[in-house]
Amino acid sequence: MIVRIVKMGFYKQNIEAFLSNFDVTKQKIRNFEGCLFLELYRDVNDPTVFFTYSYWESEEALEGYRKSELFKMVWSNIKPLFSKTAKAWSVEKFETLD
Repeated sequence: MIVRIVKMGFYKQNIEAFLSNFDVTKQKIRNFEGCLFLELYRDVNDPTVFFTYSYWESEEALEGYRKSELFKMVWSNIKPLFSKTAKAWSVEKFETLD
């Protein structure tokens, strides 16, 4: 399993557009083949910074999404809203404590 973390910074005036876009696309992303989990977080100290946190069955599943028409549509809608370059990490879950 791959955990994908994406950090995105938005211009303040674009936050509502981003949230609206996320609301429209979140179920499509979550239901994409290979996606097991999806959450959206907002930075507590900087309300213009958001993170998506998703689980993918494999690197191949994540790559399938990144090459999909859905990803192209999502990214083309939100990329112009960014105030800074997005950063992304693919990590493996190492340990979970309850």
